[in-house]
Amino acid sequence: MLLIVAKSRRKFLVVGRVSRPHGIVGEIKVQLSSAYEGVLDVIERIYLNDAGHPYRILSHRAHQGGVLLRLERIATRDAAEALRGARVLIDTGDLPALPSGEYYAHQLIGLRVASESGEVLGTLSEVLRTGSNDVYVVKAADRELLLPAIESVIRAIDLDAGTMTVTVPEGLN
Repeated sequence: MLLIVAKSRRKFLVVGRVSRPHGIVGEIKVQLSSAYEGVLDVIERIYLNDAGHPYRILSHRAHQGGVLLRLERIATRDAAEALRGARVLIDTGDLPALPSGEYYAHQLIGLRVASESGEVLGTLSEVLRTGSNDVYVVKAADRELLLPAIESVIRAIDLDAGTMTVTVPEGLN
């Protein structure tokens, strides 16, 4: 579900989709990508479909596996219905900086993953959120490798070089 859309030097990230209206005052139910479930706690606006016009978030709350949003300028059920199926985007520039050693999923997806010995294992294709730690999905032409995002496995990340160095735990080779 993650996709970066470039528009006028800004980068937009698709983090979810509007599934349906909720109630009569313009709320919408949004299904967020698991890698971005908490993003609405740290941003103030979203974009819909083409990233042309921002919508200020008036409120958000969890609801039945999704998030209910109230947006500026969407005040009726009909207005909310018109948004059904819309892609939900955020401007990556709106995301707060993370502490050293922490990354957003969109920064990691696409990294070339290699073992400490230099063997290329594949490309990081997805970040799965689990209860205890994230899991990185590394895809190669002939296989898929699931790596726990823990210090003993993820040895180095170099965003500038586009690489991640890992130690593959016994039994996962």
